[in-house]
Amino acid sequence: MLLQQQKIQLSAYSDLYDLIVPKDNLLRKINELIDFSFIYDELVDKYCSNNGRNAESPIRMFKYLLLKTIYSISDVDVVERSRYDMSFKYFLEMAPEDAVINSSSLTKFRKLRLKDTDLLNLLINKTVSIAIEKEIIKSKSIIVDATHSLSRSNPYSALEVLRERSKLLRKAVYVIDEDMKDRMPQKNASSELEKELAYCRELEKCIESDQTLSSVPAVKEKLNLLKETVGDTQENYILSKDTDAKIGHKSVDSKFFGYKTHLAMTEERIITAAVVRSGEKGDGPELPMLLKLSQDNGIQVDTVIGDSAYSGKENLKLKDKDDQNIKIVAKLNPAITQGSRKGDDRFDYNKDADMFVCPAGHLAIRKARQGKKDIGVNQVDSYFFDIEKCKICPLRDGCYKPGAKTKSYSVSIKSSLHQEQMIFQKTEYYKEKSKHRYKIEAKNGELKNVHGYDRAIAYGINSMQMQGALAIFTVNLKRILKLSK
Repeated sequence: MLLQQQKIQLSAYSDLYDLIVPKDNLLRKINELIDFSFIYDELVDKYCSNNGRNAESPIRMFKYLLLKTIYSISDVDVVERSRYDMSFKYFLEMAPEDAVINSSSLTKFRKLRLKDTDLLNLLINKTVSIAIEKEIIKSKSIIVDATHSLSRSNPYSALEVLRERSKLLRKAVYVIDEDMKDRMPQKNASSELEKELAYCRELEKCIESDQTLSSVPAVKEKLNLLKETVGDTQENYILSKDTDAKIGHKSVDSKFFGYKTHLAMTEERIITAAVVRSGEKGDGPELPMLLKLSQDNGIQVDTVIGDSAYSGKENLKLKDKDDQNIKIVAKLNPAITQGSRKGDDRFDYNKDADMFVCPAGHLAIRKARQGKKDIGVNQVDSYFFDIEKCKICPLRDGCYKPGAKTKSYSVSIKSSLHQEQMIFQKTEYYKEKSKHRYKIEAKNGELKNVHGYDRAIAYGINSMQMQGALAIFTVNLKRILKLSK
């Protein structure tokens, strides 16, 4: 049962806060800056109003999570510190002698109360509203970029997963019939993945040959799991406990396993929008969503500042959409052109690797330029993909022609939109606005180095969105306090 948030109760020790927590303390200033009742309004429907014992205030629980993010500490540590740190108790609106919660309550709060809430946009909207109200945001430009976060888990090698699941299958079989040990194929003793795949297929055939055995539910379940794993391994060659995380590329030779958070920020360094995606997603396609979210949060936008990943044709067309006349201050890269392909056929440009990524998430392995500059038809850049992956790709129909020796994706270097952009790049306005792009790199560094956003603290994209929401809420509040001096 949920009661309204209680303010600090009368206590003989309440005056200690005025003595111990200074006026310029960060937590005191945050309490004075923002009314957290919006958290109660958002979560009140998650609680029963007339049954069960009294629940801990959702505002206080949220503040515990915020303290975790501000000081980059664990659930256990934030609760333990709240026992003796008077600034923490003041921020949590507790009497000095009040007892703290059990740290396990924070896990339940995240899973039960914050589930299915759009916390990311809720918290960004709140901080942007405060910045607008205090007249901090004066520019009409947003700076866009993406920052990567590593998954909490390291990816398992496909070989390890196959061996584990074939082992589970054998165990399930031996429980039913120990005599099957003599009929099993010989195990693969090498570290070669192809040999392990071949062994797993032989194991499947051996068990399926005994219809009675393979129909036993315990065996059938493990058999189907192994079949699925073999199929996934042929496609991806890597698996992880974090099923939402994917492999992305920071450069041709550098990759990461995790997520990307796409950000939009004003010139005053207030984050106005964020979108969390898996690591393989490109940067450019997220610009329309970042622009829309920023505008929905009350930001007037006439200029978008970004790197070359945002100079694709679809983004350059934003200037004519709905008569918005939005200028794209992004260095033109010929490889950005998306051609005439649409929908599922669209390949995304990865500006870090300077290569295209196919719809299945595979990075091109090399590129070549065809044609002569300024002679005849436009030059074309062709990007070539690993056909061994194309042969077993689940999206190969309509993309890879069986028997073909190569698979390439070609883009025209110039278009009318790019020609206009080339002219715009020479203007003083473009040169002046492009000087602001460094600011978002510094903001990415603050999120990662100060507030632990370099690695996910839990599994799944929903948890990553929650982590991003609290980290962005924190840096926005700190920025507002600094600019309000």
